Amino acid sequence: MSAADTIAYASIAELGRRYRAKEVSPVEVVSTLLARIERLEPTLHTFITLTKDRALAEARGAEAALQRGDARSPLVGIPIGYKDIYCTRGVRTTGGSALLADWVPDVDATTVTKLQAAGCVMMGKLLTHEFAMGIQFPGHRFPAATNPWNVQHVPGGSSSGSGAALAAGLLPAATGSDTGGSIRGPAAFCGIAGIKPTYGRCSRAGVLTLSWTLDHTGPMARTVEDCALLLQAMAGHDPLDPASSRQPVGDYVSTLGGGIRGLRVGVPRAYFFDAVDPEVGAAFETSLAELEKLGATVRDVEIPSIHDTPAFMVILLAEAWAYHERDLRQRPELYGDVLRERFQAGGLLSAGEYVQAQRLRTRLCAEVDDVMKSVDVLTTPTQTGPATPFVKAVDPNFGFPRSNMPPFNMTGLPALAVPNGFSKTGLPLSLQIAGRAFDEATVLRVGHAYERATEWHTRRPAV
Repeated sequence: MSAADTIAYASIAELGRRYRAKEVSPVEVVSTLLARIERLEPTLHTFITLTKDRALAEARGAEAALQRGDARSPLVGIPIGYKDIYCTRGVRTTGGSALLADWVPDVDATTVTKLQAAGCVMMGKLLTHEFAMGIQFPGHRFPAATNPWNVQHVPGGSSSGSGAALAAGLLPAATGSDTGGSIRGPAAFCGIAGIKPTYGRCSRAGVLTLSWTLDHTGPMARTVEDCALLLQAMAGHDPLDPASSRQPVGDYVSTLGGGIRGLRVGVPRAYFFDAVDPEVGAAFETSLAELEKLGATVRDVEIPSIHDTPAFMVILLAEAWAYHERDLRQRPELYGDVLRERFQAGGLLSAGEYVQAQRLRTRLCAEVDDVMKSVDVLTTPTQTGPATPFVKAVDPNFGFPRSNMPPFNMTGLPALAVPNGFSKTGLPLSLQIAGRAFDEATVLRVGHAYERATEWHTRRPAV
């Protein structure tokens, strides 16, 4: 691996160590990544806006702080990209849509403020599917991001730019949002890590809404440790987000190495395995065996109402319609054709249907909470198969594929995606680990233990 590739694929934790050992500088890292972005971006399409001058200026500031010895945060000098639904003051925020193609906010999202205050270097704004709806529909305002493992396949959505940029070594850190899997899906398809924290754990203030009661913000990176470092900076109460929790923030980093001996792992097979590809199923069973080897106990569990999960789409579409109704009525032509139709379908749902969907959700939450009294985490395949070819995904008649991720948006529980294998065609596979509300520390600890015992996260696409 060349010196440039070594920098490109260095983890956040590794960069922090190398900065402080004066082996590499933030300016050198940012310059190396900018050159890599220039070379690969015409194929990958991960950025909507690249903030080159700002990145170099912030890198120089981080370098000066490191030289003074007052850079205590582990994120000082770490390059980051923000999904383009995160508002950034003075930098356009498009939501991936023609509707906001030239919008420049005058405030930062709360999580952007936190990450920048921790010393992150803003590289730019990353591609999102239009208004964070998780399929790359025809008529999208910006070119679709491609999967670095095979550019003929999707990188997942809606945090597609984040997943692809991380996998390709364009960035060590990125933000995502997750309404039905938009952090975990791209993580799974791109062979990286991503965690959807507990609902209310990370602020959504200044982040464009898709569905008020399902939206989560969270970090994406190439390792579980890096996700923990980012989550540590992002988490916490924010009075600007009505759903923000006052639950104390745990220590996600120092607990990572605690091991998992004696932890109880539950496997809910109903629903989660109904449409699983055989390769995904085989990789999952191998992952369970690895967790047992590490000292965890594994057993099957039952969630009787898990098949009520499709109520998720009623909630999502009804809330998306409520958020977008004015613009859909006044400027419908600025939405992609298929996305417009999907959002408008939300306007056809009755109040009764929405209420019944929320009742089903309440029952599901109660059942999952009951199951979580007897286990420490739940594990499932993250996606039912490897990344989909573009030729299928852009078909306007192609419905939303069956997904293993929405149950944890319905319940609001934390859920992590971590690489656990590859298909015969060389595409990444992924393990999903979910935990109790606000117990991100245990979820991350399990993911970290699995990651350290395997080598899947060390593989790199040939880009």
